[in-house]
Amino acid sequence: MGPPRIYTNAGRGANPPDGVRFFRLAPVMWRARALQPDTMLEGLPPHRPTHVLRLTTDERSARAMTDLLGEMFDPTETAVAAFEDADGCTWRLEAYFADAPDEDYIRELIRPVIGDEADVAEFRTVEQQDWVRASLEGLKPVRAGRFLVHGSHDRDSVRGNDLPIEIEAALAFGTGHHGTTLGCLRALVSELKRRRPAHVLDVGTGTGILAFAAAKALRQPVVAGDLDGEAVRTARENARLNGLGPYLKLYEGPGVRHRLADRPRHFDLVFANILARPLRRLAPTLSRVVAPAGVLVLSGLIERDVAGVLSTYRHQGFHLVRHGLIEGWVALVLARGGAAKRPGR
Repeated sequence: MGPPRIYTNAGRGANPPDGVRFFRLAPVMWRARALQPDTMLEGLPPHRPTHVLRLTTDERSARAMTDLLGEMFDPTETAVAAFEDADGCTWRLEAYFADAPDEDYIRELIRPVIGDEADVAEFRTVEQQDWVRASLEGLKPVRAGRFLVHGSHDRDSVRGNDLPIEIEAALAFGTGHHGTTLGCLRALVSELKRRRPAHVLDVGTGTGILAFAAAKALRQPVVAGDLDGEAVRTARENARLNGLGPYLKLYEGPGVRHRLADRPRHFDLVFANILARPLRRLAPTLSRVVAPAGVLVLSGLIERDVAGVLSTYRHQGFHLVRHGLIEGWVALVLARGGAAKRPGR
């Protein structure tokens, strides 16, 4: 059985939490590609959530309330998410607020969706000390080869031969703690042992971790884009923090739909760390920009997604070179030509 589902209709998200740990990696921006595959989430998480609404319901109601609350509240002050429980039937909705919400108003707002269940919705206070502790826990250094992703409080962890990437706590989602990002970093380490790519593209860059790693190792410009303007702003700030501003060519737009990225058969190495459905949808355009001897690294997949994604890219002329599995999340390394190799367990 795969991990519990989370559904997002906004394209932003974070790892399913336990209490306040929901926010531990994303005080500024959440990205769907580092989520469990089907995620429901609206809004950007407040910097210091003070209150949370929790209730259990069915999937249809969870989706409806996520849309409703996401539309009704300021997305910079509220974050709404729903998670599928292990039983495969029950969904848990959580809404976090920067300030104390009007509980009566919210109950009446969701009553048309869930009826009298609105009366048993639970409102709780989020303790500030838990938020701070959880944020720091989420920023323990992560290593992949010479790459070390860390927060400012862990600068002492950097060794002489490391290629450090620093992410501030306020910009912390996508720091390599999730299996998708870490899998891509390890794929980059393997690729650098084999060759030095001349042209690198990171599609769906989020906070920019993969683009930063490539730029650090190669000391040459890397193209990186995201359809979320907030993600692009975050990546730009993170690049400045790491002294990589001159090496990052950032764009805002879906897939490769930008002059920086839409360059047929140009990129030796392309990362797309998003989700199975958009990976399949983007297959023709992603494949078009990969150089004849180029490599395509896909992630944001759980094991049940692999066969479908491989089939899609096989029709674009790619085969599986290798794959990595980290905590249930798969990273695929593909190249042009040949027959697809079956991923082993």
